[in-house]
Amino acid sequence: MNIFRKIFGSKPKLPPVDIANLIKTDIHSHLIPGIDDGSKSLNESIDLIKKFKELGYSKLITTPHIMSDYYRNTPEIIKNGLVVVEEELKKQNIDMKMNAAAEYYLDFEFRENIKEKNFITLPQNYLLMEVSYLNEPDSIDETIFELQTSGYKVILAHPERYPFWYNNLGRYESLKDKGVYLQLNINSLTGYYTPGARKTAEKLIDAGWISFIGSDCHGIHHLNFLESVLTDPYLHKLVESGKLLNHTL
Repeated sequence: MNIFRKIFGSKPKLPPVDIANLIKTDIHSHLIPGIDDGSKSLNESIDLIKKFKELGYSKLITTPHIMSDYYRNTPEIIKNGLVVVEEELKKQNIDMKMNAAAEYYLDFEFRENIKEKNFITLPQNYLLMEVSYLNEPDSIDETIFELQTSGYKVILAHPERYPFWYNNLGRYESLKDKGVYLQLNINSLTGYYTPGARKTAEKLIDAGWISFIGSDCHGIHHLNFLESVLTDPYLHKLVESGKLLNHTL
């Protein structure tokens, strides 16, 4: 049982986290219409961005999937999609800073592309990477090393959602020791994904190993859940830890 539940019996009620001053930037979302499993239309993208603004975000770095078997996006496709979104924001006079990177899936094609250095990254050459939910890839450590020696700073997307590590907290520590940045999905703290993801998210926050937090927004339901988690004591603990780097991007 965690310390909060020992003291309060259930999670205490806290004021909503001040996104505008304590987080500022969302680094993981799927807001470019029609290119992955996120926003389906330009209108939907704009509605989502309006909701982000209402929540207090001032910058969004959207990260469409790049997966060789499903979403064969390229930096050019993503950049062109971003231009369309930005033009509509300007047309509607919506003040939101936008940028685009990608959420790369660790597969054979991704590894083959490392030597080409043709990745679309977050500012400061951070690269957002995800892996299979089924089992740990045999090549993950080697891939991380190759990326780092090529000049990339690796962010592992939603590590709390990989069940094969739930009983191996030391694996997360080993990734941190290798210089990997861990990005938590904020909705994991609601139990939105699974109870295991929530429990692991709390453990990672307790350990002080989370460097970035993201919405992983695919639709309005994600932002509605996000709004409900703003009073969560673990989210408060994370943003007040001084360890989050969202505001630096």
